Formats: sequence, C-alpha cells, structure tokens
Amino acid sequence: MEKQIFGYRRENGKVGIRNHVIILPVDDISNAACEAVAKQVQGTLALPHAYGRLQYGPDLDLHFRTMIGTGSNPNVAACIVIGIEENWTRKIADGIAETGKPVAYFSIEGNGDFETIKNASWKAKEFVQWASELQREHVELKDLTISIKCGESDTTTGLGSCPTVSQAVDRLVDAGATVFFGETSELTGGEHIIRNRMATPELEDKFMAIFDDYIGEIISKGVDLLGSQPTQGNIAGGLSTIEEKALGNIAKTGSKQVIGVLEPAEAPSNGNGLYFMDTSSAAAECITLMAAAGAVLHLFPTGQGNIIGNPIEPVIKLTANPNTAATMSEHIDVDVKGLLSREITLEEAGDVLMETICRTINGRLTSAEALGHREFVMTKLYRSA
Repeated sequence: MEKQIFGYRRENGKVGIRNHVIILPVDDISNAACEAVAKQVQGTLALPHAYGRLQYGPDLDLHFRTMIGTGSNPNVAACIVIGIEENWTRKIADGIAETGKPVAYFSIEGNGDFETIKNASWKAKEFVQWASELQREHVELKDLTISIKCGESDTTTGLGSCPTVSQAVDRLVDAGATVFFGETSELTGGEHIIRNRMATPELEDKFMAIFDDYIGEIISKGVDLLGSQPTQGNIAGGLSTIEEKALGNIAKTGSKQVIGVLEPAEAPSNGNGLYFMDTSSAAAECITLMAAAGAVLHLFPTGQGNIIGNPIEPVIKLTANPNTAATMSEHIDVDVKGLLSREITLEEAGDVLMETICRTINGRLTSAEALGHREFVMTKLYRSA
C-alpha cells in the first residue's frame, strides 16, 4: 500500500511540505534589517544575500524572478519583503502576492532601520501566528515539484547514488509529479543523450542552443576548465574527465522524456513531468534557482560528501560511498553503499529513497535542516553597473 503523504495546500492550489514565514531582503544593504526582524520574531527565517543593487537587463530580470519565486515557493506560508527603496520592494511583493499568500513590504529610505524593523516585526508576528494554525492535508505525489542535483561526485556517485535517484525520478514522474534537473556544464560530453530525450524538435533546438552558448562562453575566455570541471574533489574521487562526470550526472535523471526547457528560476508551464533547467553546477546556486521555480524537495546524491542545505527547500542527501557514509554520517539521509557490495538491488535502493522522500514530505527534518544548513546563493550573470 502506498504511504500516505500530507502537505500544505496554498491559496493558489500549489502544495508545500514546509510552512515557513520568510523575511526577504531585496538587496544586500537590507540584510541587517531582515536579520533583525528574524531575531526579534521567533518562527521567521531571514534570507540574506549579496546582490540586488545596480543590476540591469537579463541579470536584473533573473534577480526579480529569483526573489519573487522564492517568496512564491509553496513551502513559504507568508513573506515580509524589505528593501532600501520602495519601487523594487513593492514590485517583488506584488509578484509574490499573485499567489494569494499573505505578503507585506517595507522600504528603509525615509524611515530608517529602527522604524522599518519595528513595523516589519509587528507584521511578521501576525504572519507567524496565522501560519502556526495552518494544517496539513492529504496530498498526492502529483501535487509536488521536486528537484535533483549531485555534488562532490566520485566513481560511486555514477555507480550508486545517482542511479538510485534515477529510480525515484521515474517513479515520481509516473505518479504525475514535476521534476527539475540542470547543471548545464556537467552534461558536457553527454549532452546528446539529453537532447535525444527531448519531447519535440523545438525543445531539442532550445536545449542545444543553451548548451552551445555555455560552450561558446568558455571557449571565448580561452580557459581550460580542468580543476574546475571536474573539480579537484571529483578528480581525487576518480573522475578524470568531464565526460565521466557527465555520464554519472545524467544517470540520475531517469529515463523519461523531457517535456520542457527552463531558464534559471523559471516556473514550468507545460504541465507535470520532467524538465531541464539551465543552471550553474554550483550546489547552492542551483538549488536556490530550483526552489525559486517552485521545487519543494531536493534529492542530492554525493560521493565524496557534501553538506549542502537550503533555507526553504529540504535537501535529502544520499551516498553509495562507504567511507563517506562512515565519516560524514551526520550529513547523509540515505545510505545505499549496499548497492556496490551487492547486498541490495537498485530497485531496493529506490524503495529506501522513496520511503525517505515520503517521511520528509510528512515533516521529518533532513540532516541539513537539523544541522542548520541554509545555503541561499543568488546567481548573478555579470558585473553591476
């Protein structure tokens, strides 16, 4: 019998698995005010970051998309937006308000930190008390959006933890869920495999245009990515080329057709299914972008060991490396080292991961959540004006 799962159905019908009240800074110089509110009002969560001033063009568009998407994520019950000036602050708050959830905004110019913190704290207290009475209800996997990304990969990743995630991805898509994968640079050498899984010729062309743009940018700089892709840790773990790393990366994406190609932090519009998102392979950036697009749970296979978390999207980490499972056990949610010793089958590993997914949906904290890992990193396309 399938395990029942319970989540928070938001005003727009989307389903979250956490119930955060966030204090969202528009820009870097509003971080202090947001953190002061979060310190004052228990049950709130500030999301400080480094950007939001003098950005322009596509870079500014991405900033707004990430900010609005973060506040709109179904794991967020309500949101306070604080910025230095009113126009951008109101723009982000209005975008979040389209979901129907409670949102309020405060600008510091003309008010100062003290007045802003006081007013925002009163509203945050109201939101927290309101959110504390919200109840979970029975939901289905098809109601959820889940993201995947690997990190600190080694030979065991492609052999064990990534194929385990592949099992979950196929089951989730079959159940009607939406799943994001990305990491554009880490498809190098295997990009044709993903291209051939695109549902339409138009999606093939869109995906290859994104990938070719990445390759062209690297070539234009006249650099060799060795040591960056693969990373020093990847190389130490036995992945000597980007092609080896790519094949392990692709191994986690399952076998289903890709029904959409997304810009960074872009919410899907083609219905439920498997989507590629153009993202950095840097863990915190990637997960932040996917959460901004609506993902409420992240699956993170690792080899050498990674400690990544996210403030609003729980991260489930799994490994098939017996050394990592022993030396970094506080960070690992699912241990599938039995795959490599042939003590369990791949299907059985998938069963274990699906059980952990359901328990996490129902409220069990991931290791990253329990340890306070809240890595929130914005993606910036180019230097500010």
